[in-house]
Amino acid sequence: MPRVQLQSSSSHGSLALSALIKSYALQLGFHKVGIVRAEPLINERGRLEEWLGRGFHGEMNWLTRNPDQRTDPHELFPGARSVVVVAVNYYTAHDHSESPGKVSRYAWGDDYHDIVGDKLRALLSWIREQWPEAEGKVCVDIQPMMDKVWAARAGLGWLGKHTNLITQEFGSWVFIGELLLNLDLEYADEEVADQCGSCTLCLEACPTGAIVAPYVVDSRRCISYATIESRAPEIDEAVAVKLEGWLYGCDICQDVCPWNQMTPITEESRFEPREGNVNTSLDEILELSHDAYAARFRHSAMKRAKLAGLKRNAQALRNR
Repeated sequence: MPRVQLQSSSSHGSLALSALIKSYALQLGFHKVGIVRAEPLINERGRLEEWLGRGFHGEMNWLTRNPDQRTDPHELFPGARSVVVVAVNYYTAHDHSESPGKVSRYAWGDDYHDIVGDKLRALLSWIREQWPEAEGKVCVDIQPMMDKVWAARAGLGWLGKHTNLITQEFGSWVFIGELLLNLDLEYADEEVADQCGSCTLCLEACPTGAIVAPYVVDSRRCISYATIESRAPEIDEAVAVKLEGWLYGCDICQDVCPWNQMTPITEESRFEPREGNVNTSLDEILELSHDAYAARFRHSAMKRAKLAGLKRNAQALRNR
């Protein structure tokens, strides 16, 4: 594609620039792209502080640090003018067995941090080639961005009652990432209206009652939190007795969501399950050495739980 003159100061220029960026993002394999102005998240910060004040974050104390950075993109990238928000469908045509050792769908394939990050870095590199004045910062979950909030602001979908982003085309089976840019672009006109309606299937299906109210999750009750984020030597008994076979993460609230029943299969082959990642053998986990663990979960999101966490989870399932 020939280099295009940067005209971010004009409405016509920003519209053309935005269209080119969106088009190339889709060529890279992103399934949805939206652009929103980089500005502080005032209302969202209030809701975050209320949630933290209720202790719903559990052991995730990193959420309490640097609130300015988490709610203001300029703290991450001072030159930020725009936030390009992307979503990638990761749904594949596989199902769990009934045996214990179930793994959350998001961790079946290669680590999404690498996949989404690679695509965003390619997008930033292309933007810099076209417009040398452009600078940016790639964000994929690790950076303190409120990913789901930015995706909703950019018109990619809405936050469901289970607190996951729901898109009309792919349900909630999407990974989200952002690219902060120092360019003035054309921004999303409006957010997508909440389409959960009167449905409460996710609240009713959660075996531990972690969705304590629509749009509010108490992480301390959540199976995903207990099996991934918690570093406690044993899973809380109130959660352990209701694991329902989950070794790593939990998809129950997403599995029952009506918006997830017709998701098309992704064409990104790296999201296809690795061997043993749909249902994992409890014996294999309990017998893993550190070296075998490092090899088995290299470039896998499952390394987030660490070897001690996976063994703790497997033992909790074995004890049921």
